[in-house]
Formats: sequence, structure tokens, C-alpha cells
Amino acid sequence: MFKKTLSALAIASFAFAAQAADVVLKVGATAVPHAELLNFVKPKLKAEGVDLQVREFSDYVQPNAAVQDKQLDANFFQHQPYLDSFNKDHKSTLAAVANGKIHVEPFGAYSSKIKNIKELKDGATIAIPNDPSNGGRALILLAKQGLIELKDPKSLTPTPLDVAKNPKKLKFKELEAPLLPRALADVDLALINTNYAIEAKLNPTKDALFIEGADSPYTNIVVSRTDRVNDPAIAKLTKALRSDDVKTFIREKYKGAVVPAF
Repeated sequence: MFKKTLSALAIASFAFAAQAADVVLKVGATAVPHAELLNFVKPKLKAEGVDLQVREFSDYVQPNAAVQDKQLDANFFQHQPYLDSFNKDHKSTLAAVANGKIHVEPFGAYSSKIKNIKELKDGATIAIPNDPSNGGRALILLAKQGLIELKDPKSLTPTPLDVAKNPKKLKFKELEAPLLPRALADVDLALINTNYAIEAKLNPTKDALFIEGADSPYTNIVVSRTDRVNDPAIAKLTKALRSDDVKTFIREKYKGAVVPAF
């Protein structure tokens, strides 16, 4: 009788453990700051029954493709204009998740040849990202500095063909975003996404010749497929990423190079 009771208890304990097993949540991210933020909240999610597994990427295409193909549950690396452009170009159905706005990475201009933008010579070569949203973001920032004028100042995705006035006859070189820091020696100015700037040991608040203000519309978001945007495990993730602990972590670690958006 005693053995039967023990067996029954063992079965019940096993059943309870199975029910209490962590939900695995696979999330893709670029290394800095996205993967760092995800790893920061990982212990908190573990305590809430979510086993967060972070997969790092060095580009902007693969993490979206992996979510679309159901290799990942979500990703965290991009802003809405980039997502809109990706969905259009790849005929994908990805979407920002509920309460998924996390931070802004002010986009900046860097140079290894000049110390002040007033030193930029006529005919200078400017490197910008080659994807529509970030390339457009770079041109908008150049326009705000008065270096160029755009045909439609309200467009978030202008291209070099949309430059209406270019008094300094600047030349634009479009490159993959991860390659921009390495191009600094070959160009006069490079407009670089903050995550890649930080990875290249550039300090956006000190090294950038000019940088976006706090009014940037390029808030980084958590993204999933449309059928997962209200998923309970992803909701726990976004809640953790929007916590006061994360806000403090961002401010102390990145010192203005990354700005909380909540």
C-alpha cells in the first residue's frame, strides 16, 4: 500500500512538473544593445516560466526571415519603418507586438578624416545604409544639417535620387549597414546605426559629428508573426523589457547612446 502511495505521488509530481515546464521563447537580435537587453531580462522571465533563448545575428535580413519561417518566435532589432519596408520587399506578414516599443538608438554621422562637419569638403563621399528605411534616415539627418534638400521632406524613405539640392556635390555610397564602421577609412563621412557604432567601439555621444535628437520616429520594437502578436510569453517579454530595471540599465550602460522609449 505504501509503495502504491509513493508511486501515485511520483506520478502526480511528474505530471505537475510537466505542466509547470518553462515555455521556450526563441528571439533573434543583433548583439548590441538588443541581445544585451534580452539577456538582462532572462533571469526575470525564467522566474515567470519563460525560457528565453537568444540567437544573435549580424545583419538585418536573417532575423526577420527566421521569424517568418517559424525558426524563431520573435525578434528585437528593428524600427517600424524598416519593418514596413521589409514586409513590402519580401511579401512577409510580420508585425510589431503589443506594447513592443522599447528604445531609440539615435542615428549618427562619423568620420576619421574630419573633426567638425564644417570641414566637410565639396565632392565628399558619404556612406549610408543601403536599405530603404535606414538609407532614408541617413538622408533625412543630412537634410536637417542643411547639407542637402529633399524633394519630399515628410517622406521617411528618400533615396539619393530624391535629393533636390546638393550644393556641396556630395557623393553617396550605399553599403550594407554592418559594413559602415569599416568604411570610415575610405569615405569622408559615414552615417551609422548606433548598434553597429557601439560594436565598433564608437561612442555616439562623443564621436558622432552630429546625431538624431530625442524626436526620432525610429523606435526599436519587438516583432513577431501576426498570429503571435498577443502571445502570452511574448507579452511577458515586452513587459520585462519595459520595466524600470531595464530603463535604469539602459541609462547607466549606454549613457545616452540608447534612449528608453517608455
